[in-house]
Amino acid sequence: MEEYQEQQDTQEGTSNWLKDNLRIIISMLIVIFIAAGIYSYSKRSQNPEENLGEEQTLTEEEPGINITEQENIPTKSVNEQNKSVNQKEQITSIVTSQETETSFIESADKGNGQTHLARRALANYLEKNPDSSLTAEHKIYIEDFLRKNSGFTGKVFVGTSIEFSKDKIKEAIESSEKLSDNQLKNLEKYSARVPSLS
Repeated sequence: MEEYQEQQDTQEGTSNWLKDNLRIIISMLIVIFIAAGIYSYSKRSQNPEENLGEEQTLTEEEPGINITEQENIPTKSVNEQNKSVNQKEQITSIVTSQETETSFIESADKGNGQTHLARRALANYLEKNPDSSLTAEHKIYIEDFLRKNSGFTGKVFVGTSIEFSKDKIKEAIESSEKLSDNQLKNLEKYSARVPSLS
């Protein structure tokens, strides 16, 4: 009988302790869940390129070579790796521009829009037909003119090609030369954002 009474007292004591400290326990559990969620989110939002590089290294391993053998294999220096990356970038930028007899066809890279493609078409045109009288403000006007008159509608995705007529580029240049001083001054705020035009 005493054991039963003792067991009942223990259960009542535990029950009372839980009732008294329920708020504290729930608060602690909430804090733990929030901390776990933040930790999980931070792990998920790490730079995916780092993980991609690790996966590529693992998939490029030759079969039959174990990890201890791979440690003795010489790796490329940082300069050699940078050269190969620069060569790849040059190849892709070469492929993204084509010139025909009457136009420039520009293909979008990652992050490009119609204005970027118009800028590239203008740069290609000016490379073949230099015009030292064009300021950065003139070029901003020309890019906008080409963007609006390219005939392309819709969104630009990687690989999207837009054709810019050489006649339209020439027309845009002639039109930009007719801008007043006030109009050119107004374009300064936009040209300041594109240092490559200077």
